[in-house]
Amino acid sequence: MNRFEWKRWVCLLSVLLAAGAASGQVPNTVRIGWIGPLTGPSGDFGVPMLNGAKLAVDEINSAGGYLGRPLELVIKDDTGVNEVGLARSQELIKEKVVATVGFCNTGVAMKSLEVFQNSKTPLIVPCATGTPITSKYPAAESYIFRTSARDAIQAPFVVDDIVARGWTKVAMFADKTGYGEAGLQDALKALASKNLKPVYVARFDLGVKDLQAELKAAQEAGANVIFSFTVGQENAVIALGRKALGWKVTQVGAWPLSFPFFIDGAKDAAEGALMAQTFIAEPSNERRRAFLSAYGRKYNVRKISVPMAAAQAYDTVYILTYALLGIRNGDFSGPGIKHALENMQKVYYGVTATHQKPFTKDDKDAVSANMLVMGMVKNGLVTFAYPEDKTKNLFVQRKK
Repeated sequence: MNRFEWKRWVCLLSVLLAAGAASGQVPNTVRIGWIGPLTGPSGDFGVPMLNGAKLAVDEINSAGGYLGRPLELVIKDDTGVNEVGLARSQELIKEKVVATVGFCNTGVAMKSLEVFQNSKTPLIVPCATGTPITSKYPAAESYIFRTSARDAIQAPFVVDDIVARGWTKVAMFADKTGYGEAGLQDALKALASKNLKPVYVARFDLGVKDLQAELKAAQEAGANVIFSFTVGQENAVIALGRKALGWKVTQVGAWPLSFPFFIDGAKDAAEGALMAQTFIAEPSNERRRAFLSAYGRKYNVRKISVPMAAAQAYDTVYILTYALLGIRNGDFSGPGIKHALENMQKVYYGVTATHQKPFTKDDKDAVSANMLVMGMVKNGLVTFAYPEDKTKNLFVQRKK
């Protein structure tokens, strides 16, 4: 255990023991739901999302759990399918979880939000980024929280970089899922703020194997950059199609360009791609070094398939636990936990960010634009696109 891990464990243990001494509660498990894709096309980021959550649970339980009560994850595989996600969400409510950490896919999340909202069971989304997830319900009434960067901040962040690089003729490629549609609208709005319109827009179904016609049309329209919004192998289809045309333009986008489906699927055609990131798997400071080391030991891996999914889920479990520690009257009702999340008293020094009051009654998104950095695919890995971002990343950002 390194110095940072030891300090964090001592701090958490002291808080847990102090609270436990005052509570007099009989130990029993605190059941937390987890839902995401463990099988199917989205399993490449569902699995690390689960692994990050499990790592946090193990650490917290080793330090005493919640007031001496161990945390227990109730795990559901939504397979990345809307209807399956809905059924699994309903199961979680029946199993009386106190809150749920979940969803990788925007469309799956949107199909299930009503289940959590109507049952007044807090849901914290660590991966899905579609803007409508946290805007479906009025913020003050919403039980839907998020610790991933919504596309409404990712899209402008990417557009700012596009403009700074002098790329003003943008070709948009977006799938027809809820994620693709919402991301496209966020991108169009961000471009409009710069008085830009895409020179070409392509829409396509998941599973498409050939986009040569669309890419040729974008090339003929004079595009000098491709901005893509899709979650799976379709990003690789775009990159490989561009390579086949001999078209030397850069592919940019949101965080799915850091997924194995893109990097491994496109191979050298993925090189140089740019994407928004909240976490890059480099030991740029002590917190991240400790997390990467602990994850590698627990799962016996040298590389996390989707580091952001793992890190954000890890932080999410800690944020929920810190919020629960603010409950002194044993009120584990949905409204009680919602209030605790909106009024978190202690600062959580996380892996992706320093979370001081990540949520309020009127704001259910924990991530702000200043927490983002631009990642770049280089030699098959995601690294910092700019040296200044690597320097900035030495200091974990706080919400603005």
